[in-house]
Amino acid sequence: MKFESFKEIMNYAIEKEKEAAAFYEDISRRENLSGSKAVFESFSREERTHQAMLENFSKENIEHYQVERIPDLKRSDYLVDLQYEPGMPYADILRLAMKREEKALRFYNDFGDQAHTESHKKLFQMLAQEESKHKLKLETLYDDYLARMGD
Repeated sequence: MKFESFKEIMNYAIEKEKEAAAFYEDISRRENLSGSKAVFESFSREERTHQAMLENFSKENIEHYQVERIPDLKRSDYLVDLQYEPGMPYADILRLAMKREEKALRFYNDFGDQAHTESHKKLFQMLAQEESKHKLKLETLYDDYLARMGD
């Protein structure tokens, strides 16, 4: 996808954050396990926070944010894309969510690399870091789930 301006990138990113929040809200409503329901509700709230970060972007809002390295377990690197279907197994929901976070992470890393100002670069680094945290959490949940299932 080609963008003509920073504003187009921001509008696209805002729409993707809204879509991600809606995805996690939908999953949390449909998921029967109370622990996983809470996880997906939390992700939805965080995606709404990312949306707000993008909508209210200013240099001052990001000045003090510390970018840190988040480990990447790379589980999603070896998974195929899935489409959500009501009633799909929990492991598949985690796989789907991991791939979504992987794509969001790549999007923000790519635009961070192409940013023309330090404030834009930092914004995308911040958002990439947030998506990295989600990806790590999902990969950890996936590993834990597989371990409990004897895999």
